Amino acid sequence: MLRHAAELPDKDAYFFLPGSTPGAEAQRLTYAALDAEAKRIASWLQECGAVAGQVLLLYPSGLDFVAAFVGCLYAGSVAVPAPLPGDQGNQATRLTGIVRDAEVRAVLTDSANEPAVSAWLRESGVTGVAVLASDDPAQGDARAWTSPQLTADSLAFLQYTSGSTSEPKGVMVSHGNLMANQLAIQHVLGTHQDSRMGCWLPAYHDMGLIGHILHSLYVGGSTALMSPVSFLMRPVRWLQMISEYGVAVSGSPNFGYDLCLRRVTDEQLATLDLSKWQHASNGAEPIRAETVRAFTERFAPAGFRPESVSPCYGMAETTLLISGVRADQNPVFRTVDAAALEQGRLRDAPQGGGTRDLVGSGVVDPADFSVKIVDPDERCEQPEGRVGEIWVKGASVSSGYWKRPDTNAEVFDAAIVSAAGSDPGWLRTGDLGLLDAGQLYVTGRLKEMILINGRNIYPHDVEREVQSLHPAFRGGAGAAFSVDDGEEHLVLVQEFRRGAAQDPAELCAEVRAHVRREFQASCSVLLVRPATVRKTTSGKIQRTLMRALLLENRLGAVHQDLDKQVANLVAGPLVTSAG
Repeated sequence: MLRHAAELPDKDAYFFLPGSTPGAEAQRLTYAALDAEAKRIASWLQECGAVAGQVLLLYPSGLDFVAAFVGCLYAGSVAVPAPLPGDQGNQATRLTGIVRDAEVRAVLTDSANEPAVSAWLRESGVTGVAVLASDDPAQGDARAWTSPQLTADSLAFLQYTSGSTSEPKGVMVSHGNLMANQLAIQHVLGTHQDSRMGCWLPAYHDMGLIGHILHSLYVGGSTALMSPVSFLMRPVRWLQMISEYGVAVSGSPNFGYDLCLRRVTDEQLATLDLSKWQHASNGAEPIRAETVRAFTERFAPAGFRPESVSPCYGMAETTLLISGVRADQNPVFRTVDAAALEQGRLRDAPQGGGTRDLVGSGVVDPADFSVKIVDPDERCEQPEGRVGEIWVKGASVSSGYWKRPDTNAEVFDAAIVSAAGSDPGWLRTGDLGLLDAGQLYVTGRLKEMILINGRNIYPHDVEREVQSLHPAFRGGAGAAFSVDDGEEHLVLVQEFRRGAAQDPAELCAEVRAHVRREFQASCSVLLVRPATVRKTTSGKIQRTLMRALLLENRLGAVHQDLDKQVANLVAGPLVTSAG
């Protein structure tokens, strides 16, 4: 950053597009201005004793967050990005837990939110934590800033996971981890100083922060930013941003592409130019082939090219990226035998048999990572074409979770067992996948696999099948999981839009019959209102949380049709129909 500020002082580092009106004048931040703001904020942090301490960043979407994050790096402080207390349901409670867990010494926010943030801290009983409205130019002095003494092992920030399968934990990302992963991203994207990026993702989310905001800073490029709310309200604004700013690199979880497919009109499409979009990254696990194909076809008239599709795989525990499709490669699609995949084997699809489409997440660069597919129980490496847990080594891999030594020993220092002995130091990702011809395919989550009648059922397969079953389900999220009374029982919670001709009881019966036919399993079904199914900030279904809400009878189903064994596990009385 210091080099870019010296060599590219007048270059726009970031643009921020306020509101959702096309053509609205963007706010701009040059490299010189960012450097000066970061030094001013850093001087305040150094003065208040936050060097090497944790600093919570609470900002709305905008350029103030960028200056604050870089200010933490300049101060030698440890940034803790998080959403504002009122941004999400139960967010204030979660944030209070983060403040205590991270041992936060200071909080940075903007002037508009400082009163509410200070009030939240008081109400939470948090004391001794300084709060700064970092957009106040009277606070701090860039001339008083001193360069911190940092090493590759010094912590840069704590990335609190969004909790798709467990309680949020702070991933400890060092400066060395961050630089190694930025290089890995550059190996995939081929980015440079002339690269233009664009992002609507939250700045506190790893894909938004590391994959867009910080990567642009790493290469000396420029990035156009917009708020997630603007995107969710009008998805076409993302594509308009790409069109208007000549964006070459911009990504989203799978649901972002789905949202564009559903809500961008033909008239809007006709105004777009997506011909400069070289990398449309998709970081969902697993990536949905039907979404990729539909998006490519739908936006081809706007200049979007099939080779621009960039499936990738990564996680906070590896800073971000593990693998991705390079600029000189095309995405790889495989239609395989669904029954064989359930048994952990890759086999080409038979004619007339059940199939599943897989999307490759790219080839792992050995300069950045070593990846093995491992039997999670026996802890031995699996041969090519066999499904197992994805294990990873590399300079991007974090040293572990903040203050979780026991978990770190299990997750970040796992050992592969072989005839040659024990090979320790591997990160267990918790994801299932396989390698074939160098291509990495992610097939699901280890802890979310459902075992019914001796069959391994992937929850996203059930969700996908049901969502294509009836128009009432399209656009709504579903969560498939199992509950256990000594035997696993399949449950599906599905959002639906109620229509005059739709009988919820008939819809439930139709779902149960379809799942029984396709998966040879009985399925309890709950139909719920839109926005009931919980997701992480990256759009992943929180199946573990949904299971807990069911067992606590907190889903508020419009209609439900439950097997007796499932009904018996739910707290409180339920009106059910035996399956």
